[in-house]
Amino acid sequence: MSRQDINRSGEMEVFVRAVELGGFSAAATACKMTPSAVSKLITRLEARLGTRLVNRSTRKLQLTPEGSAFYQRSVSILADISEAERYASSGEQATGPIRINTSGSFGNHILAPLVPQFLAEHPGITLDITLTDKIVDLMEERADVAIRAGPLKSSSLIARKLGGARKLIVGAPSYLATHGVPKSIADLENHCRVGFSYSRAIQGWPLQDGAEAVNVPVTPGVQVSDGEAMRHLAVAGAGLARLADFTLREDIAAGRLAVVMEDFNPGDIEDFYAVYLGQGGPLPARVRALLDFLATHAKL
Repeated sequence: MSRQDINRSGEMEVFVRAVELGGFSAAATACKMTPSAVSKLITRLEARLGTRLVNRSTRKLQLTPEGSAFYQRSVSILADISEAERYASSGEQATGPIRINTSGSFGNHILAPLVPQFLAEHPGITLDITLTDKIVDLMEERADVAIRAGPLKSSSLIARKLGGARKLIVGAPSYLATHGVPKSIADLENHCRVGFSYSRAIQGWPLQDGAEAVNVPVTPGVQVSDGEAMRHLAVAGAGLARLADFTLREDIAAGRLAVVMEDFNPGDIEDFYAVYLGQGGPLPARVRALLDFLATHAKL
């Protein structure tokens, strides 16, 4: 039998139980084995080690000096294994670093305000947050969790839905005063429509004109790589923008942006997911703690 085929921790556990319980029969009951199986296991162990561990001349096991030393080391090793398993177990207290990758919009408007509460509830966790609208490879980026909008594209990923957001078309009062407030889909032809510079599932703006669904293309005048940049451009008066409502609430309430074209809003919802690697196995406690927290507190 090769060294790799030997369950050394299993042998140690049976040996320790036999010593602590005082015999093969008691150890067999505790380990759900037969007494003869326990006896053969310890005999094989002794043969492999090349030394006698117990004297069997009496009804109670007597450890040899070598057996006593092996027993003490086995107890220590098994304790270390148990500690390692508890640390890695999903039931262990949540500690350690979490690498999060998310969009600037979600990171600034949803995640950042929640960070103090999360860290207060989980003082053993540290966060490393990267903000980018670029879709990343979690393995390549060594990210524990990515928070993204839209459906999954990889079967190796698991997603937990955090909620959905309405999309609104907005413009700055200064822009609308200069260019007018669009009242129809045709009016949008006279407006700069800020777009994204990366590929999206729907490239234009989906609108609803009565019973007819219309996709309005985005003008190439201004394109940006992330939603926060688009919001800032809209506030600055560079043009109209279509964004998730949670990114716009403060600007709308403060009068920095005004909602337009609501009569043509199709009411589409952009779903947001916390995405992580795995195939349904146990999650590290630190990651599970974050997912549970976001599912409860992230209000889109």
